[in-house]
Amino acid sequence: MANSPSDNSRRFQNKVITDELAGNITRVEELAYILQIEDVMTRDIKTLTPDNTMLDLLEVLKQYHVSGVPIIDDSTKELVGLVSTEDLIKCLANDDAKAPIKSYMATDLITVKTYDFLTEALKKFSRTKVGRLPVLDKEEKLVGIITKGDITNGILRALEKEYQEEEVRRYRASHLFEDIESDRSSLILRYNIAHYDFTSGGKASSNIKRALLRLGANAQLARRVGIAIYEAEMNLIIHTSNGGSIHVEIEPTQISVYVWDNGPGIEDVELALKPGYSTATEEVRELGFGAGMGLVNISRCVDEMDLQSEWGTGTHLTLKIYLKGEDIFGEGYQKRQGEDNES
Repeated sequence: MANSPSDNSRRFQNKVITDELAGNITRVEELAYILQIEDVMTRDIKTLTPDNTMLDLLEVLKQYHVSGVPIIDDSTKELVGLVSTEDLIKCLANDDAKAPIKSYMATDLITVKTYDFLTEALKKFSRTKVGRLPVLDKEEKLVGIITKGDITNGILRALEKEYQEEEVRRYRASHLFEDIESDRSSLILRYNIAHYDFTSGGKASSNIKRALLRLGANAQLARRVGIAIYEAEMNLIIHTSNGGSIHVEIEPTQISVYVWDNGPGIEDVELALKPGYSTATEEVRELGFGAGMGLVNISRCVDEMDLQSEWGTGTHLTLKIYLKGEDIFGEGYQKRQGEDNES
């Protein structure tokens, strides 16, 4: 169900969300909002009790190469403190190695939950300057500990996994046309776009761009197609009565894009094609859209553009991108690679 204008206004209040701004968010930053603390925390933790001595702490730090240890109450099994290398140094400076841990442990604890996102841990690290955070489950029981190093390693593992999975997808997709025997092979992608659904704006164009890269298209071609479809996608979101659909037909030597909607149509097509002309509402402009460059940007990215519209009925936009040389992929890509290897 599409979001109402008021819902989107509240979501983007005091923040102009543009395609350029969205593109500046790195995958590392995005992962911090996706990965939960339980995905990266250290689970195999060593604990001590308040009555253990600081000498006991020294042995644990040496044996397990850690810099801090949670302290658990023997009777309640609750987390009651945290003691670190810094506390041990203070103890040794006082020549007090046999003192109980409860004399030196921190009891004003800052904790995080297993289901929190990494951003929560990062915020607490930034605000408090602590080196480690105990992790509690829904029952407030200690189940792990997280450090900045855990976050770094967790994100690196996630990036490596994504890279490996993407390489497999690209290999499979780039061979899609290779073993298919037909006079003319094509892959058709279909996307339904909802009116005023700004939260999903750009999703179709992003998916299409990713599909092209996996099929073997070069980055410049994928960007061209992605920009053209993004502009068409936003036009469906902003200017239509009930949204519309985007169909992309991918062939080894050309890409065809068909964009449909059933209203309200364009009253003056010639005027709509002029740079800067827009019928976007003030509310849409406040969200960072409706600059009147959509159709102009589309025409710059494609080889052919045909815009048919009838006021009160709807609009049909057809785009063609012809592939040659380095742009060819699929069957043509496989053939080109073989020729390159022979030369």
